Amino acid sequence: MSEKDKEKVFSNEYLYINDDDLRSDAKYLVSHLPDYFFEVDASSTGKYHPKYAAGEGGLSRHVKSACKFAYELLSNPIIGKPYSSRDKDLIIIALLIHDGLKYGKEHEKYTRFDHPILASNYAKENKDKLNMNEEELEKMANAVASHMGPWNTNQYSDVVLPIPKAPMEKFVHMCDYLASRRFINLDFDKDSNVIDESKM
Repeated sequence: MSEKDKEKVFSNEYLYINDDDLRSDAKYLVSHLPDYFFEVDASSTGKYHPKYAAGEGGLSRHVKSACKFAYELLSNPIIGKPYSSRDKDLIIIALLIHDGLKYGKEHEKYTRFDHPILASNYAKENKDKLNMNEEELEKMANAVASHMGPWNTNQYSDVVLPIPKAPMEKFVHMCDYLASRRFINLDFDKDSNVIDESKM
């Protein structure tokens, strides 16, 4: 899958990012994720995500839904008020890449429990290619690393994931959490974009 094709998958979600340089960062990070990220379903077992996140492209639909929740919540003047415009952009970028290495750097059979750390490190490893400053990168990467929230240990792993503490970290976790709830169903068009009937 070409970098351009990968970039196109989230063309709608890039529109949620106001700053041109940060939008460019998002495109760079997404376009260099492994091919499988754009092809697989959101859960190797199917137990932890809604139906729309199953099947081919399910993981990218999960990411699209998390970004949609973030955009809608941040557009609310009460909920979005504590966040600067750049912080809002960093939240969208964090959600775009939070599951980018869910099955490892190479496609493994099962979800890697440490995938939040892998994705966070991936962003940091590309800092020389990004426009965001070091403080912004750290904030965004921390939000990625802590996106699992209270589910930060696993009986099959020695890794202990960080718990969200900063407001941005908690917000990213909340959006990922909402996108994984099986009772919340979103509709998607033929191009796997969220159908927003309020815009029709």
